[in-house]
Order: sequence, then structure tokens, then C-alpha cells
Amino acid sequence: MTGKPAVLGGTPLLSTPLPMTRPTLVNQLGIMDRIRAVLASGTLTGGPTVTEFEHQVARYLQVEDVVAVNSCTSGLMLVLRCLGRTGDVLLPSFTFMASGHAVVWNGLRPCFADVAPDTFTLDPRVILDSSDADPVAILGVHTFGMPADADELAKVAAAQGAELIFDAAHGLGGRYPDGTRIGGKGLAEVFSLSPTKPLTTAEGGLVSTNDRSLAAELRHARNYGNPGDYDSRLIGLNARMTEISAAMGLCALPELDAILDRRRALASRYANGLAGLPLAVQRIPDGCTPVYKDFTILVDPHQFGIDRDRLAHTLAAEGVSTRSYFSPPLHRQTAYAGCDPADLPVTDAIADQCLTLPLYSHMPESSVDMVIEAITRAYDHREELA
Repeated sequence: MTGKPAVLGGTPLLSTPLPMTRPTLVNQLGIMDRIRAVLASGTLTGGPTVTEFEHQVARYLQVEDVVAVNSCTSGLMLVLRCLGRTGDVLLPSFTFMASGHAVVWNGLRPCFADVAPDTFTLDPRVILDSSDADPVAILGVHTFGMPADADELAKVAAAQGAELIFDAAHGLGGRYPDGTRIGGKGLAEVFSLSPTKPLTTAEGGLVSTNDRSLAAELRHARNYGNPGDYDSRLIGLNARMTEISAAMGLCALPELDAILDRRRALASRYANGLAGLPLAVQRIPDGCTPVYKDFTILVDPHQFGIDRDRLAHTLAAEGVSTRSYFSPPLHRQTAYAGCDPADLPVTDAIADQCLTLPLYSHMPESSVDMVIEAITRAYDHREELA
């Protein structure tokens, strides 16, 4: 048996708290050189650095076009706005609130569908039976960087006459089973570059698409809908990415694959170290390459002996930060109380058991081992903790 948990009077494993995440900033000298060049140019937005970043990401993703924006949320809002449709959007409830907010901000109606119990992504097998919605769009999510079942979702979307869009906030650098990178499926895929993401530009987002006309409209939409003559063509936003953010992105992009390899190695270390405990982890679909923006476990109290909240409290006493991503799910959040009731048993079960563990790209392996030891310590003393 391991040592007594700190919450029961033992010595905490960590003297300095381990954070959930930290941004990994590579090539900082290169970033500063580019920022100095931006400042010297006098062009802080709408300049050549953003254009270069868009071209480089499009080449990396092997897509026709990429449009840089100031956040994934604004990117989702603008893609949905450019659809020019009214009606229902089908999406998972087990997702970050921005997915649903983008739908509601456009006057569209969110209709929540259940997720697969092992991948935590929108389940094409049950989506047709999940609601009475007649969706104008389906919004898939690459949950924690795990590729959604894009091909099957495309079949469902086609059968319903709906556009398929992906909230790819967590997905930059991941691959589908066919070997292509996340970014080229559906009408558009929208990425986040916020500080918690493997590639960060401080704040920012990217919309990837193979539809050139959509990309052109998005470039107007991110500038208030103004194509340059001050006669706005649509109700857009100020969603422009700054030149400084693009400079950060250009310096980080060449290092992204190495960063993701490191994250996958840390996630594998977690999975192997926890394999002897009665916990569930996210399944990787055959042929997929996940990003592991987050590493999340499911804590079933009947199997583990204590529930998710008790484990989180126990880990906090050891100096380990955790989050319950995504609890509550959207259909149980106050802002969505006016939506039609949703019967989502898998979503509810996952949301009640999910616990996200610390993970960042430069995290030492020893820190992963400490978290594993802290969880093992809690399990060994589960009867005292219950």
C-alpha cells in the first residue's frame, strides 16, 4: 500500500502545486525578432504577417484556404453566420460552452445529441434518434483533440441536407483514420490558439476550409462584413487576428509536430501508469492520431470506491490541480435552461465522472508519475476516503 493521502494526514506529494496547464512557448528569440519587425512596420492588424501565417497553416493542413481570426469562438460564429440559414443546429452537449454560444448568438436553435461512451465525441449511430430536429447544420467536436467520426457524420449530414462544421478547438495537428490532418473535413473546421492549446498565439483562431467562396466571405465577415468600401455586405464582427499573434504562430508552427509527439508520450505514460486501476480513459479510434489537448479519466464510484469530486479534493491536497471538463454539460447549464429537454444518458454519465489531469507540452515525466502516485494513493485508501 502507498503512503497515506495528505487529506487523511499524510505528507503532500508536491510542495509546489502542479498546474493544470501552462503555455509552451518555443523559439522565443524568433518571436521577439518578428514582433520587433511588426512594430517597426507600423501595421498591427490586417498585414502581411497574418497572410503569411494563413498560407503556412493551409500548407500544413493541406487545405485550400485558412482564415485567421481572433478566437475559435468568433470563427464558429462567423462560419454559422455565413451559412445564411435559420433553424436547428445539432451538436453535442458534452463540449465547451463556446460551441453552443456560437449557435445561439446566430439566432439558431441548439439541439443536443449524445456522444459515444468511449471516444466522448458526437455519436453518428444515435444522432438520428437523438432529437426531432431538422438541422441546417451539424456541429461536430474533436473532444480533447480526439478526431470525431467525420466520415459517418458526413453521411448523416448529407442525408439530412445539413452542412457539417467542426469545432476543432482542440484538434490542430491531429489526424483522421485516412491519414489526413484535422482541418479538411466538412464545410469548415475551426481551431483555437488560446494559451491552453498546444500551439498558442496568446489568443486567436483559425478557420480551415476547401470552399474558396466561404473563405472570401469570412475575410469580409471578420472585418465587420466590410469588404473595404465601407458598404458592409453582412452583419460581421471585429474578429481580426493581430500581426503580433500571427508572428507567434509562425514561430510555433514548425515545432508543432514535435510538441504533439511529446504530449502523446505523456498521455501514454498516464495511460500505462493508471492501467492497473479501475478507471476509464478516452479510446483512440483505429488509425486516428489524437492531439491530447487534455487527458481525462472517468471515475466510476462503484468501481473506484470514491467519486470524481472526492478524488479531485484528495488530489488537490497532494498539490495536483484538476478540472471537471465538461461538467456540467451544456444541456444542464443555466444559459441553456430554455432549450428543449434532452435525454442524454451517456453525456450525463461522462459529465458526472470526468476528471481532467494536468498536461502541458513541457511537463516533466516525473510530474506525470507524481499524479499517478497520488491517484494510486487515493485508491489504496478508498475505504477511509469514502
